[in-house]
Amino acid sequence: MNVSKTRGSRQSDTLSVIVIVGIALIVWEVIVRARDIPPYLLPAPSLVARTLWRGSSRYLAAAAVTLIEALGGLVVGLGVGVLVAIAITYWHQLERGILALAILVKATPIVALTPLLIIWFGFGPVPKIIVIALMTFFPVLVNVHAGLRSTDSALLDLFHSLAANRWELFRHAQWPSALPFLCAALRVTGPLSLVGAVVAEWAGASSGLGRAMWMAYTNLDMPALFAAVACSAVMGIGLYGLVVAVEERIIFWD
Repeated sequence: MNVSKTRGSRQSDTLSVIVIVGIALIVWEVIVRARDIPPYLLPAPSLVARTLWRGSSRYLAAAAVTLIEALGGLVVGLGVGVLVAIAITYWHQLERGILALAILVKATPIVALTPLLIIWFGFGPVPKIIVIALMTFFPVLVNVHAGLRSTDSALLDLFHSLAANRWELFRHAQWPSALPFLCAALRVTGPLSLVGAVVAEWAGASSGLGRAMWMAYTNLDMPALFAAVACSAVMGIGLYGLVVAVEERIIFWD
């Protein structure tokens, strides 16, 4: 891979993102000012930026709480999803039952479960982590399972001819085949974990961005609400970029 070409492509992508986002913010600012839209309906980006600056310490503290909850739930959902995917790949008799249960969990409205989890586990981080794990578990399970089953049959035959045991087959053939699928799942579940954390905090929390959004909403403080949303969006972009960077390092054969 040409390193200079890759860097040039990254710089071009970054520049295009900055230009597009910048144009969108300028159009937003112009529309708000031209139509004299009141801040309680739609605050201008400049007002949101001032709100962020004035309450930077408060928003940083809230963002840290939400990020820790999101990463905790993501790790749990990722770990359980990978383990279950491996289990149903090697023990086919478990596949239909576990997948049916996983689909049931996926189809259950997580928003409806959140208040129940808060009653059981309190207002701390535990119910938020459970909610996020439930939201991220299914995409990881489906993608890793598909990746493990997509291993090239010729490669499997080669390992069988070399009398490779089950661990060697998994370590050197099936797991590398599943890695691109896992990274694809993480591209989705990374930002999704932040959404889960914010939704869970809306249902009941003493801190976090979701709590800040709820307080701003109840007070009709739209600049503060948009400021919290901006923090969540920036963290989501950061998580997505982190997954892409890690993917480029570990999937070097693609």
